Amino acid sequence: MKKHMIGFCRFTSGLALSLLLVGCAREVSHTESSSVSSDGTVKSKEKTVTQAPDGTVTKTEESKTSTATKP
Repeated sequence: MKKHMIGFCRFTSGLALSLLLVGCAREVSHTESSSVSSDGTVKSKEKTVTQAPDGTVTKTEESKTSTATKP
């Protein structure tokens, strides 16, 4: 019975350690910029660079354009 308990404890501690080491993506940089043109159109850009635990780098760029509505 003790051998089974020791084996179970080793298994659960190994599983917990592997989950802790995996982690999640780390944000390396994040920039936002916006500009307004003469006709009232607002253009905004957002750039995000993240790094995964395995070292891969992902770049995400999002652009939005909105116009002002006149009442």
